[in-house]
Amino acid sequence: MSVITLTKNNFDDEVISSPVPVLIDFWASWCAPCRMLSPIIDKVADEAGDRAKVCKINVDDNPELAQRFDIMSIPTLIVMKNGKLAGTSMGIMPKEEILKMIDL
Repeated sequence: MSVITLTKNNFDDEVISSPVPVLIDFWASWCAPCRMLSPIIDKVADEAGDRAKVCKINVDDNPELAQRFDIMSIPTLIVMKNGKLAGTSMGIMPKEEILKMIDL
């Protein structure tokens, strides 16, 4: 499954209404650790398949979504289950730890 780019326009449909867990990567193009995490997020999306959604939110393009989740530093990963926040992590993590966050 490919990584979904979230905006305020598709957030509710892709995340709040999702029947499967949703991993969201808050990132920005100028953030070196975010760029290091990006290929790991792509691998998580491949392994998750249809058991979870993997999404990204560019905090520069979507500041209202970053504010909604009180994102103070990036990269930040959050997991949403049944439309509710189920977990948060900051910084670079190995793929295995990210998969554990979404219980795959």
